[in-house]
Amino acid sequence: MSGLLNNKICIITGSTRGIGKEIALLFAQEGAEVVVNGSTLGSADDWINNSIQKERLHPYYFDITDTKAIHNCIMDVKKKYGHIDVLVNNAAVEFNELIGMISYENMMKMFKVNVFGTIEMIQAVSRVMSRNANGGSIINISSMVGLRGNPGQLVYSATKGAVIAITKSAAKELACKGIRVNSIAPGLTQTEMMEQADFEKLQGRIKNICMGRIAQPKDIAGGCLLLASDYAEYISGQVLPVDGCTII
Repeated sequence: MSGLLNNKICIITGSTRGIGKEIALLFAQEGAEVVVNGSTLGSADDWINNSIQKERLHPYYFDITDTKAIHNCIMDVKKKYGHIDVLVNNAAVEFNELIGMISYENMMKMFKVNVFGTIEMIQAVSRVMSRNANGGSIINISSMVGLRGNPGQLVYSATKGAVIAITKSAAKELACKGIRVNSIAPGLTQTEMMEQADFEKLQGRIKNICMGRIAQPKDIAGGCLLLASDYAEYISGQVLPVDGCTII
């Protein structure tokens, strides 16, 4: 690989599987030391131990809604490496429910993880990044539904729309400290949740994608690599759609 992230310390939330895992693997391949995060103890141990990049992958298991646990992780990483260069806020939960059937419990879970957890991570990591000579890069994973909406995803769309608003405000506030804040907005992506989707409806949505296929996790990881690298040092406050040019 090209070593785009050599000597960078990166934290990726929700990276024990799916999109987050792919981001972690790509970042490690590009020379970064990667903090792999998940809320379930040991959930990444097997694939990390089997990875050729295992020396660069460091599991930290904590809940991103737990302020104390976040602080402990950030302080441990700072003590070990002296700096943090990249944060990818990828952790999220999703419940798809029609209006009139929305569960209050599920609604609160989505806001707690997708919105409040993202804010908590930005607050904690930006304090460390602000001491870096070159600042840092924060990448928030939002979604195209946060821009366009989607039937049956009112609450999820609302949380991802909030992530986009967080991105734009944080970018303006942190720019003076050299910290860039951007968002990746994935379109339809092949993850474990996709296996539960209605096949006919899925085919209908794929027909609206000009590139003729749904995204793979590596497609999202590639967008993150760009924004994490020094090639994007003058890009901040932006939302990058990674949706294969989808017709609305």
